[in-house]
Amino acid sequence: MRTATALFAAAALAALPAIAQAAGDPAKGKMIFNQCKACHSIIGSDGTPINKGGMIGPNLYGVVGRQAGTYPKFNYSNAMKEAGQKGLHWNEADFVKYVANPEAFLKDYTKDPTAHAKMMFHLTHNAEDVWAYLQSVGPKN
Repeated sequence: MRTATALFAAAALAALPAIAQAAGDPAKGKMIFNQCKACHSIIGSDGTPINKGGMIGPNLYGVVGRQAGTYPKFNYSNAMKEAGQKGLHWNEADFVKYVANPEAFLKDYTKDPTAHAKMMFHLTHNAEDVWAYLQSVGPKN
């Protein structure tokens, strides 16, 4: 029994580097973000532009862990605000699902078949890379 437990632990530890490597590539994400900046900017908390872009969507600086629908002075859809009130704090898994199909994600998350998303763009590939980029340029904790 002890040997089996030790082997399982060793196998789990050996898998950790593979899990870490599966994370997105921030450099690739920065290039892909060029598609996003038609609507989104990344502006640091001190006002420093990190990646200039549009203001149609909310500033994505600090989006990692942010409660959905709460960036100040941005006019979110009711569904996005409701998702935040129901506990949505942006993480990689939800971000990837959301950007692939924003309206379907909000309908599912809020359990409201009439939920509306303002984001019309669908990023169906490499969203993990964009997430890694947003994480890399966000606040350092």
